[in-house]
Amino acid sequence: MGRGFFVALGIGGLLLGTAPAPPALGTGAGLTAVAASAWQTDASVLGLAVAKGKVYVGGRFLKVRPPGAVAGTHQTGRTYLAAFSQSTGALDTGFNHVLNGIVWAIVASPNGTRVYVGGDFTRVDGQVRNRIAAFDTATGALVPAIAPRVSYRVKALAVGGSSLYFGGSFGLVNGVTRNRAAAISTVTGALLPWNPNADNDVYAIDAADDNSKVYLGGTFATVRGTSRWAVASVNNSTGALLPFAAASAVPLPSNGCTSRVKDIETYGNRVYFANAGDGWGCFDGTWAADVATGNLVWKNNCLGATEAVTVVNGWLFKGSHAHSCPGAFQDGTGNHFLLLQNPANGSLGAWFPNTNAGPPTSVGPLVSASGGTDLWVGGDFTKVNGAGQQGLTRFTNLGPGAVPTAPPLPTLSRPAKGQVAASVRASLDNDDIRLTYRLLRGSTVVATTRVSSAFWSRPTVTLTDVTAPSGTSQAYRVEVSDGNHAVRGGYATVTVR
Repeated sequence: MGRGFFVALGIGGLLLGTAPAPPALGTGAGLTAVAASAWQTDASVLGLAVAKGKVYVGGRFLKVRPPGAVAGTHQTGRTYLAAFSQSTGALDTGFNHVLNGIVWAIVASPNGTRVYVGGDFTRVDGQVRNRIAAFDTATGALVPAIAPRVSYRVKALAVGGSSLYFGGSFGLVNGVTRNRAAAISTVTGALLPWNPNADNDVYAIDAADDNSKVYLGGTFATVRGTSRWAVASVNNSTGALLPFAAASAVPLPSNGCTSRVKDIETYGNRVYFANAGDGWGCFDGTWAADVATGNLVWKNNCLGATEAVTVVNGWLFKGSHAHSCPGAFQDGTGNHFLLLQNPANGSLGAWFPNTNAGPPTSVGPLVSASGGTDLWVGGDFTKVNGAGQQGLTRFTNLGPGAVPTAPPLPTLSRPAKGQVAASVRASLDNDDIRLTYRLLRGSTVVATTRVSSAFWSRPTVTLTDVTAPSGTSQAYRVEVSDGNHAVRGGYATVTVR
């Protein structure tokens, strides 16, 4: 499968593939749509981070189980927090802490030596940790210095320089007023002056890669007393508002629409946002802004709340329950919970794995993270690509990728003497758009073509044998290939004119 490149291709009016991209970006995402082996959880995953060969997972779960195990079997206790091998997906048996509340967010330090965890908990292994804790990735031990007293839920975490920024529903940190956003030193654990003072919940937070500014997302209407609906760019040391023209991408709330920012991902000179809306047709999509200027770069208006965005190899992967994307698929094709977007313009790319959605949110993917060459996805799903897999899954750049669907029996016609035309509906491949079709007369290849298709646009493929022996009965079938897999359909017969 062609994971290392994208094809410049218009399907249904949507550009799929390569458009002029920022120079720093790679040429392709390089992940298969085939889910790799990973352990599962018995309830939703809400936080993910990858560091030093391990994947740290937090959420609502109390038990984990191996891949393939059905719910309620072969379980191992893990209260709201667990770690797994990045390379195999297996449980890290040495990382086992007892928390007394849900984990909502996890972030790794840039050098991978620590992971920070936020949520509803107030104890870790019996020690006081009021909604934030840190762990040493080498030893798995709690970090003594990181123990702020946060008065209520921590929903989002980000590291920038020597600051740990966090957001949520709280009003006090160490007894000092910090409304829904605050920061502590990653060195001493001391409360920092950073104080955006949001008037409602902060769901997402991220610092620019150079820590030049910090982005907030949520359901707030003001920051430091100034109107800023759902998204803001603020100073990294004070929390003061910065100009951010791209914020206009999020519509102001109305009686029929309330759209809030659920996730933020900074990558080089771009920052990407995920939105979820209440109300028919309310903005549910993704958008990108320039870090330096604050200007909007693009806006994608897919409908179906977007919960998570993660950049892998310079390409943007998103978790949502998209049911309609203008210019591509419309309502009636079902929910598409995992999609890939071109970071240059937001158009969809060739990567179509899928999950379902389960309780309690019935949303599907809720969080994602990458170790650089993989994508980990957590949420409330119970199936991935139709197979049982609860709470957690991963995708890698290993293996030959997805197999195209087999072509049906061809419909044969005789357009002229000594000619036979064979027509089939285009096949689908979850990580390739452009496939090669071959027409076989018996075992001999007599025609070849390449055709592009996606689940929302499946043209008819016609191949013609112009050297068919007149007056004979011949059997034809069609083969489809993505470069790694070749799949053949059945034979149909015809008497040649």
